[in-house]
Amino acid sequence: MQSIRVTVQLENDKYTLRQVFKIVSKENLGSYSCSFGDEAKADFLLAGPQIGEVRDKPIVSYVGDSVVVKCKMDEKKPKPASWNWYKANGTDKEQIFYAAEPQKYEIKNHEWVTKLVVHKLTEGDSGFYYCEGVYAVSTTMGHVELKVITFLEPLKPFIAIIVEVIVLVAAILIYEKSQSKKNSAGGNETNADQTNTPTPGDNNGPEESSSTRQRKV
Repeated sequence: MQSIRVTVQLENDKYTLRQVFKIVSKENLGSYSCSFGDEAKADFLLAGPQIGEVRDKPIVSYVGDSVVVKCKMDEKKPKPASWNWYKANGTDKEQIFYAAEPQKYEIKNHEWVTKLVVHKLTEGDSGFYYCEGVYAVSTTMGHVELKVITFLEPLKPFIAIIVEVIVLVAAILIYEKSQSKKNSAGGNETNADQTNTPTPGDNNGPEESSSTRQRKV
């Protein structure tokens, strides 16, 4: 848009400027500014409506299930003329044509809301999905992350704990068994020493027998 000069009248001790812009194409969008000589300046941006709801956390679903991914435009904003859905493919976005894969995808549009239904989920369906609201002069896009997991995924922390407990119990049992063997071996050695040591009675036995024989003679 070319620069234009407008005379502004003083109203209620204020200078107020109103300008109507006719947006007929995407080229009419962008940054505009108005200035009052060197005294004041204001900048503003003309852009298409933005997606109202922004989801920070991913949607989590399970392999084999179906999931609904939704985008919603603020109802105070103009309704999109149509909606498109895309799936991230590396650095590109691949448009989803549900008519080509009706058993896999459904797209349900209702005024300010669009829903993408993905059936028979696999881990390959994980990733970012983009919804695009199409207007006559611009488009607006939002994104949702989908994470597909197996039913064992939530159990992995508990399985890890169970494995650690089993390993700990096994280590304790092995230690106790080895200690028991050592104690048993030590007890056998003590008994053997006691058996081989002569008692005082045994030492005096031959002398007593000799003296007895001498008395009889």
